[in-house]
Amino acid sequence: MKITVLTLFPEMFENFLNTSIVGRSLQRGLAEVEFVQIRDFAPGNYKHVDDTPFGGGSGMVMKCQPVLDALNSVKTENSYTLLTSPAGKPYNQQKARELCKKDHLIILCGHYEGMDARINDHVDELVSIGDYVLTGGELASMVIIDSVVRLLKGAIRDTSTDEESHENGLLEYPQYTHPADYNGEKVPEVLLSGNHAKIREWRVMQSLKLTKELRPDLYEKHEFTDEEKKILKKYDL
Repeated sequence: MKITVLTLFPEMFENFLNTSIVGRSLQRGLAEVEFVQIRDFAPGNYKHVDDTPFGGGSGMVMKCQPVLDALNSVKTENSYTLLTSPAGKPYNQQKARELCKKDHLIILCGHYEGMDARINDHVDELVSIGDYVLTGGELASMVIIDSVVRLLKGAIRDTSTDEESHENGLLEYPQYTHPADYNGEKVPEVLLSGNHAKIREWRVMQSLKLTKELRPDLYEKHEFTDEEKKILKKYDL
């Protein structure tokens, strides 16, 4: 998989790309990440990439020409293009699953007060990682890259992603490790029992319970399996 990031600040990614799962995946050749400096496509000695908005208002807006010229320099028939934007669809695990199957993913990082709205017509999708304001799209693109790369075959063990939060629309069950008793705080007995059927039941129950308590929005739209329905009834959740 190839990922191209269009940005004004490629230096922000240096440590990110050399760390943890993303760094190992790039070293193994599972993915390739390249950067395109949008400013290189701006004309003149001063390489201005922004200007004041028509109609007035505070802040600056990124101009069409350098952004689209940068995009067209790398875009091919196999490219899928994202623009990080507060107006985009909320980013989630399902979208990460979809994007990890793309041959070439291009991410445009907005900055200043945003991009000229005409740029929206030249990308496949607008995405938002949350309802808050960031200085630029670089952090959002790191979130997208991390969530996508870790799903690539060989990045981590296949089973490691099967029961993570949001994979099945629910939060993950609580996890514990040694010691079993830490200053009187004990691991639930069922996890020490060796009874795998009971452990699975407990984990499903906890996943449902936590989601209902902490993320009712996810719980309300979740389509319950037959197993989950039985556990909901048994534990009166």
